[in-house]
Amino acid sequence: MNAKAIVVTSGKGGVGKTTTTANVGAALAQLGEKVAVIDTDVGLRNLDVVMGLEGRVVFDIIDVFERRCKLKQALIRDKRVDSLYLLAASQTKDKSSLSEGQMKAVVKALIEREGFDRVLIDSPAGIESGFQTAASAAQGALVVVNPEVSSVRDADRIIGLLEAREIDEVKLVINRIRPEMVKRGDMLEVEDVLEILGVKLIGIVPEDEKILVSTNIGNPASLDNGVKAGAGSAFRNIARRLRGDEVPYLSLDSGGGFLASLRRLFGGS
Repeated sequence: MNAKAIVVTSGKGGVGKTTTTANVGAALAQLGEKVAVIDTDVGLRNLDVVMGLEGRVVFDIIDVFERRCKLKQALIRDKRVDSLYLLAASQTKDKSSLSEGQMKAVVKALIEREGFDRVLIDSPAGIESGFQTAASAAQGALVVVNPEVSSVRDADRIIGLLEAREIDEVKLVINRIRPEMVKRGDMLEVEDVLEILGVKLIGIVPEDEKILVSTNIGNPASLDNGVKAGAGSAFRNIARRLRGDEVPYLSLDSGGGFLASLRRLFGGS
């Protein structure tokens, strides 16, 4: 993926956008990239908690916009990976405090002035102004979807909005997949989701209780290189694919399931 500024988004909340941002960002930094992750969910920030950096937030993105601090002062370096930085959202403002022009200026400064190789923008849920602002500065997108009908339908709407913004590099992360449910036909298959959404896959992340533990303690699972399976490994593979490496995908046996009913929802045959 050539895009340096990538918005991580979805149609609905709770699908794993923030977890994806933290884990892919950490994995990219481990691979040698200088990475900034930006939380744009003003009023409901969580990226700092997932990364275990909440105790170090002094300035946030609104402070930068309102010139209470310099951009460098608001960037928090992750001590576990020297090339990973967080720009936190404000907890006390609302999403109207962010403007597209300011967002573009901050991302441009991170890439051109501060020398970041990659900027991951954690978008708020939904399709309102918060998403529009987050997407405004992006050249690429990771759309996070769960293998369930409501999540896929919402993702379809988001992909349309990204295309309307002429964001060409849109890739799909299918998160929280449970192979045993897919085999029984109780969960959407990867192929079903891809056929409906019509965008290229970049990652399949299995349901993994270690992710819940890692987010609670603020330690991205992708940093644990000793674990060669599970969600942490899947996020590392996404980071490698973003950099152009060819990495095999999680293999799931075909289970046959919901494709016909899902097609009906989207007006297909």
